[in-house]
Amino acid sequence: MSRYDGRSGDPTSYRDRRSDSGFGGSTGYGGSVRSSSSKISYDGTESPRKLDLEGLTPFEKNFYVESPSVAAMSDKDVEEYRQRREITVEGRDVPKPVKSFRDVGFPDYVLQEIAKAGFVEPTPIQAQGWPMALKGRDLIGIAETGSGKTLAYLLPAIVHVNAQPILALGDGPIVLVLAPTRELAVQIQNETTKFGASSKIKNTCIYGGVPKGPQVRDLQKGVEIVIATPGRLIDMLESHHTNLRRVTYLVLDEADRMLDMGFEPQIRKIISQIRPDRQTLYWSATWPKEVEQLARQFLYNPYKVIIGSSDLKANHAIRQLVDIVSENQKYNKLVKLLDDVMDGSRILIFMDTKKGCDQITRQLRMDGWPALSIHGDKSQAERDWVLSEFKAGKSPIMTATDVAARGLDVKDVKCVINYDFPGSLEDYVHRIGRTGRAGAKGTAYTFFTAANARFAKELISILEEAGQKVSPELAAMGRGAPPPPSGHGGFRDRGRGSGGGRPWS
Repeated sequence: MSRYDGRSGDPTSYRDRRSDSGFGGSTGYGGSVRSSSSKISYDGTESPRKLDLEGLTPFEKNFYVESPSVAAMSDKDVEEYRQRREITVEGRDVPKPVKSFRDVGFPDYVLQEIAKAGFVEPTPIQAQGWPMALKGRDLIGIAETGSGKTLAYLLPAIVHVNAQPILALGDGPIVLVLAPTRELAVQIQNETTKFGASSKIKNTCIYGGVPKGPQVRDLQKGVEIVIATPGRLIDMLESHHTNLRRVTYLVLDEADRMLDMGFEPQIRKIISQIRPDRQTLYWSATWPKEVEQLARQFLYNPYKVIIGSSDLKANHAIRQLVDIVSENQKYNKLVKLLDDVMDGSRILIFMDTKKGCDQITRQLRMDGWPALSIHGDKSQAERDWVLSEFKAGKSPIMTATDVAARGLDVKDVKCVINYDFPGSLEDYVHRIGRTGRAGAKGTAYTFFTAANARFAKELISILEEAGQKVSPELAAMGRGAPPPPSGHGGFRDRGRGSGGGRPWS
């Protein structure tokens, strides 16, 4: 039996963990756990959390035992491995990375799910993040989308749950995962269900836009893992449908996106209800000052792992092509591009507004293109249906606002088209990251207008860092020159030869 497995030898038992009855019944929102929103040391100095632990039942959170093969790695071996996989670490007593799933020491029932999923080796964020998370320390993980970070926090969460006292009547969750969007929350739940099933770990997904009844029933029955968007979770807490007194493992996924969406007050309100000695894992694709400031307040003596560079950069597996256009050229250019690249593969088109999304989708359908749209004004049922049609390839073209830019994990998206350039370079990187996932190649096409000129310099930096060609027109805009006359430019060098003279070739 694995050193992590707190269950009895009987494989049919439901986690015969310690006989403690837990932390008692619910006190509802605003219970006896005092606020932990006072500033927490970020650099390893003495933690004020110690002052807030009176009356709280101790819990177990360090489960890591280094395997002999990892222990045998010399400092030089570790350095070479990290360099090869572009892993940068910060913090005290950082554990060595693992090279294989067996090195982590996960229970057999977790390893079986990993094998079933067809994974060959840990991704860089998993190789370094798993030992860090299993040691029970706070963790900051900076990695691009599609890097495997969901399992980087989810599998240690399962280990964590299996070592805690079984839920008592009225207890809230043990693990709380906060996510910015419904789509990301549902995706995380799918992985939680898949990898937690063998432990009989129950989960629920709490998000707005759907009836509360089923979510309330799940919470009242008791679930070990809650995945939630901040607004609906606060609603559930204030209605006394759950409480956070049992939460000992907190995950903030896509922290940068949550701050972009204005969720900071809700995040603070939620964290103030969680015991201060919890383990907190803080995941972000970028590391702007706002994200760092929040991390400084809520993490104590954390490890930090960065995959690649903390500077904004795009996935190198994605070919990026930028066309300088005028606003009134966009639709005709889009149709020509679709005519050229459409082969039944999935194509994701990003717009800035819900209205634009609907208008372009209607026009595409009138012109015979199989397009559907997804945005925040759609009901959850319609969003789920559109996404399922897109994933199944029944409607291979999907238009979307930035609600789909992060957390949307659809396999085999052939290309992303930025019909409208986004409001930030972070969103640009996340949008194009919907293609080229899990080691696949992808292509991103971007329409760039005079109104976007202020982004030209930063966009050029992202293109150059990824080894992409920068057109003379875009380079000129980056130097402050006016955009070229209408009709100039196009998506060149798409790797298909001369292309027969089309402006897109």
